[in-house]
Amino acid sequence: MSVQKQIDEGFLNVTLTAGSMPFYTVRTSILKSVTAASASFSGTVLDVGCGMMPYRKLIESNPKVRKYIGMDLADSSLYAQVEPDLKWNGSEIPLGEESVDCVVATEFLEHYAEPEKALREILRVMRPGGVFFGTVPFIWNLHEIPHDEYRYTPYSLARHFANAGFRDISIKALGGWNLSLAQMLGLWLSFSHMGNRRRAVLKRVFFPFYLWLIRTDKVPAKFDGLENSMFTGLSFTAYK
Repeated sequence: MSVQKQIDEGFLNVTLTAGSMPFYTVRTSILKSVTAASASFSGTVLDVGCGMMPYRKLIESNPKVRKYIGMDLADSSLYAQVEPDLKWNGSEIPLGEESVDCVVATEFLEHYAEPEKALREILRVMRPGGVFFGTVPFIWNLHEIPHDEYRYTPYSLARHFANAGFRDISIKALGGWNLSLAQMLGLWLSFSHMGNRRRAVLKRVFFPFYLWLIRTDKVPAKFDGLENSMFTGLSFTAYK
């Protein structure tokens, strides 16, 4: 399968089927948040932990964006045949101070044992007034072991950003109660220990319920510890 086809089917145009249950909820909600946020991007955009750079064309379609830079680890296997524009060691970004206008980091910060160290380095390369946008998971299985460090609450995430020196921090839920249950169902039916025959049967049984959960989800506009207390993941924007 070509890289572009992997990006199209896995990130940009995920088909809602029983086979896509483990990824549909998270990939579609991230795409929606990136689409909304990238409309306000301008100048030079740095994509930290870019992987296969699935959102490159989307970001570059904004006429206000002059340059996109995809950056990932030098020894990462995640970007497969796609070479990043820039490689780093995970600690120091090989760019000068105040050299980019916007930074994107989708599903990135949960992999850093010292997130504030990474945030300060991102802040260093951002120009004054620049925006940092990204997402982090909340309901998701262990991945990229052993480099899976955190599942953030809105409050811990905001504190890390403030400690690192960011301002005007905004944190939003990617999905609410129903999408959270749908996401957990998809993960359970795809990765938990059960025989293939039972897995196939249960997917058929639960798929209509999974569809209903997605269609009826209400994303919480606030976090109150009560009816607005569950979310699939978080998106954030913060400014220098």
